Amino acid sequence: EVQLVESGGGLVQAGGSLRLPCTASGFTFDDYYIGWFRQAPGKEREGVSIISRSDGSTYYGDSVKGRFTISSDNAKNTVYLQMNSLKPEDTAGYYCVADILLLIRLWASPHEYDQWGQGTQVTVSS
Repeated sequence: EVQLVESGGGLVQAGGSLRLPCTASGFTFDDYYIGWFRQAPGKEREGVSIISRSDGSTYYGDSVKGRFTISSDNAKNTVYLQMNSLKPEDTAGYYCVADILLLIRLWASPHEYDQWGQGTQVTVSS
């Protein structure tokens, strides 16, 4: 059974930082694209960032470029989203996603992903 388990969410002041781990199990970790989406109340799901486990390529949404960094730890089957310089508009539920057959030009489309975690809430106060 494929599982993606997120943690690390919480309440932080604007300008602060959080790191979100996503631990994967039940599939060959190295073959997948793994990353993060977010969804704020009343808004559509937004692609935040993904990483290719096969070659380490990373992709970021425009709203987080330069502030967020995605990385992976093979030994722990874990992907991390380091979020710096957080803004109130970063407030959302953050969801870990994974897929093996990803059309990279569509990486920011939520419909491309078969596997989703349960989500973790990030709240940034002004």
